[in-house]
Amino acid sequence: MPTALITGITGQDGSYLAEFLLEQGYEVIGMVRRSSTVNFARIHHIQDQITLVSGDLLDQGSLITILQEYQPSEVYNLAAQSFVPTSWEQPVFTGEVTALGVTRVLEAIRTVDDSIRFYQASSSEMFGKVREVPQWESTPFYPRSPYGVAKVYGHWITVNYRESYGLHATSGILFNHESPRRGLEFVTRKVTYGVARIKLGLADELRLGNLDSRRDWGYAGDYVRAMWLMLQQPLPDDYVVATGETHAIRELCQEAFGYVDLDWQEYVVQDPRFMRPAEVDLLVGDASKAGQVLGWEPNVSFRELVQMMVESDLELLKAEHGLT
Repeated sequence: MPTALITGITGQDGSYLAEFLLEQGYEVIGMVRRSSTVNFARIHHIQDQITLVSGDLLDQGSLITILQEYQPSEVYNLAAQSFVPTSWEQPVFTGEVTALGVTRVLEAIRTVDDSIRFYQASSSEMFGKVREVPQWESTPFYPRSPYGVAKVYGHWITVNYRESYGLHATSGILFNHESPRRGLEFVTRKVTYGVARIKLGLADELRLGNLDSRRDWGYAGDYVRAMWLMLQQPLPDDYVVATGETHAIRELCQEAFGYVDLDWQEYVVQDPRFMRPAEVDLLVGDASKAGQVLGWEPNVSFRELVQMMVESDLELLKAEHGLT
């Protein structure tokens, strides 16, 4: 039975990846920070099937100890300060975790066992002020947030350790991927949760920022499969993972409100407080390399994703408020 270590296992991607690896017959080790505020809701249904260990991307010693004790053959680094607006409020912390944290994991691997295969969660936010449309593996980076800058560092240090030390270190440049497990601070979930609240009579408006902002949105369950496929390749490399489609936030609203037979324009209010200091340009990915080399393609469409999320939030709120 192969063993995999997932940092950030309590997050959206970590929970889906843990489920997927369990289905593949892995022993799954999940690293969590020692904190009184850790939320295990996303992995509660599989918690008895995985091993949770205490560790921190700020503490290299804890990473070394985990690798020595559990001897994983694969490490998936999904932990990060990953909410873009927070990266402006906490830029130094974002750099420590999202950038230097990658170095600490890689150095721990190099120290303990350089045969461990490593996956780094890179991000489409690295492209930022895009140099070309669509973006692919060779598109130059131009990040537009402290988060994006930190992710660029994490990406290049992964390349550097791969080329300098011969590590099987791979980066997946994932475009936006969503699910019912997405945090409420992210715009897709903010919209679907807001739609559910309005439909159930719990709210009468939804406040959003830039409605013209466009993203390439896919389903997180599809994207974790790509992560695993990358580490099964004989040679490490970097891959863009995306749907190749782009949708504006107003389209997201139209789809979500339309699913419950409401007119989004009657409820959505643009609020300057939710505008970014520096907005990214048109992010849309070219995942043809992932298709050709990994045999990967997305299974869930944008419409199916939005409907899945609205349906989930309706059920969640009904249960919370005793509604039928």
